[in-house]
Amino acid sequence: MSTLYVTATEQRRKKRAYIVIAALSSLIIISFMISMNTGYIRLSPLDVLKTLFGGGTEKQELILFDFRLPRIVISVLIGAGFAVSGAIIQGLSRNPLADPGLLGINAGASLAVVLFISFYPATERGSIFLMPFLALLGAALTALLIFAFSYKRSHGLMPTRMILVGIAFAAGISATIQILQIRLDPNQFQFIAVWMAGNIWGTNWKFVLALLPWLLFILPFVFYKAKVLDALNLGDQLAAGLGAQVNKERAWLLAAAVGLAGSCVAVGGGIGFVGLIAPHVARRLVGPQHQALLPASALTGGLLVLVADTLGRWIIQPDGIPTGIVVAVIGAPYFLYLLSRSK
Repeated sequence: MSTLYVTATEQRRKKRAYIVIAALSSLIIISFMISMNTGYIRLSPLDVLKTLFGGGTEKQELILFDFRLPRIVISVLIGAGFAVSGAIIQGLSRNPLADPGLLGINAGASLAVVLFISFYPATERGSIFLMPFLALLGAALTALLIFAFSYKRSHGLMPTRMILVGIAFAAGISATIQILQIRLDPNQFQFIAVWMAGNIWGTNWKFVLALLPWLLFILPFVFYKAKVLDALNLGDQLAAGLGAQVNKERAWLLAAAVGLAGSCVAVGGGIGFVGLIAPHVARRLVGPQHQALLPASALTGGLLVLVADTLGRWIIQPDGIPTGIVVAVIGAPYFLYLLSRSK
């Protein structure tokens, strides 16, 4: 009888997950269409459809294909990357308040990119594809230092200590970035200031091509490791008892989280809270099992950043508000809500 009950419960959970994922996908498609109509130069839905099928004017094709579509695609990719990275870190640390931004991983990636931009213009040929590698290097070094300071041989990984160490590293790196900004010329300073605020500055297909391979390679690997994340979330001893090679699996999954966060920072700048909010919303919708949680987090993060970017372009025209600021307006109250409920 109990076996039948468990099976029925599992089937209901899977059905709910399919419904949620389908609903999130539909919302992304709807937001995608709305975003194509939003901007300083307005394109009606009919104009968008005509342009998509080759019936638009040369100006409409330029606006849609060269400016809006790349930015919309990048928004979804960045949101998915940050969200899955946050879900991984929350699972590994068993801390619901952990995310790449809070732990300082995003700050480490930002420092590497700022150092690069300080000496090499980011708009030159080849730099677009080099920046994700540099961001990954900065994020990886920061993550290694954070986990080294958070790990005790007698207690293992200490989640609370990891949060405190991450906040300290993030503060120190942010101060270093501000010092570096002093030596920049006005154009570089303005670019980095806007980029650090979370402005999606890549508005052509080169940036899509620079980011897409990272997500196409890392996301399937993370989805494949969903059951391993479930085991690690139970604790090291139980995970080892279930046959997981705890240290090896944790290292691979941490590398995946760092790779996702670093590559997204390189293109999207300092967009915070996505890795915190999206996994929490997804967990409320589909439950804690990572086979459903990871894709739901990716879709939730993509939807969040896409909506934030669309609102940022619509509120103040023609300049707009950086996407990171809009996400922060949404994310900061939610973070305080989570903090008030945490034990």
